[in-house]
Amino acid sequence: MKKSIVFLMSIGFLATMILAACGGGGDSRVAIGPAGSGTQAAATVILEGAGIEEGDYDAYEEGFGNARDGLQDGNIDVSFGLLGLPAGSVNDLQANTGDAKLISLTEDEIQYAQDELGYLPYTIPADSYDFLEEDVQTVTAYAILVGNTNTIDHELGYELARVSVEHADENTHAQSDHMTLENALSGAEGLPIHPGAAEYYEEQGLDVSGDVADVAASEADRPDELILGTGSSGGTYYPLGGEMATVWNNHIDGVNVTSTETGASVENLASIGRDEQDLGMTVHVPALNAFNGEEDFDGAAVENFAFIGHIYPEVMQIITREATEIESLEDLK
Repeated sequence: MKKSIVFLMSIGFLATMILAACGGGGDSRVAIGPAGSGTQAAATVILEGAGIEEGDYDAYEEGFGNARDGLQDGNIDVSFGLLGLPAGSVNDLQANTGDAKLISLTEDEIQYAQDELGYLPYTIPADSYDFLEEDVQTVTAYAILVGNTNTIDHELGYELARVSVEHADENTHAQSDHMTLENALSGAEGLPIHPGAAEYYEEQGLDVSGDVADVAASEADRPDELILGTGSSGGTYYPLGGEMATVWNNHIDGVNVTSTETGASVENLASIGRDEQDLGMTVHVPALNAFNGEEDFDGAAVENFAFIGHIYPEVMQIITREATEIESLEDLK
């Protein structure tokens, strides 16, 4: 009798391990991004569009830096990342494992994300990464720079916009290639624009059609040190934000910008709302939510921020490994 019980327990244990290894049984381990990040806000909606609700998977609130390590070690099955393209951290995963893989979204999943989030359809070309054999279908949004209207005065807003565009080539990060005058207003729709930034863009011949924000900040009361909220160390915001801060410090007299690691979009906007940050990198959709008092900002609209400029297109990349045998979000059920 005891042998039978031990045998049955062993079979049950093995079955559990097999299900976990295959990502099945509702126990898939999914990194959805840090709490308060645009990645997490988007990931949960995309999963919902695939018919996967909270509780159907084990959620890990990790930025892609930690999630990449979890994927590499076999402790995470799938990670969502709003990243630049190509993302160095994804290439790192491939270099360390040799079996990195991107998951495509279905047409219905893309449409759901478009309807619920305002994200746009996007095709990741097969030549974006050496390990891709075909194009990957996903969604994208814009990464933008916003400023606290209580601390970023008119002249400083002008200089931040000017230096970001005219000295973008001093950044070494690949995503800085998108910081051009042509792209400068991408992601501004529906948001108030900082008057200093608006002045610079109009001088360059751009049509600034959005509302211009009122600023309470004055040059005389400008803080000695400005804080730029970025994102997690494994994402794009953190390294690129550090470079942007250095370029500003080199070209704007009397300015000392320090970049800091954060939970990214939602946290940065909330911190600006509490006057704990002066500048923030964010996806444009959470910025719209903050301005309108919706979603994560329901009943708590952030009124003291303004658009300063476009940074780069953020592409939702859903990363796994061949070893998981996960082919689609459907496999996470």
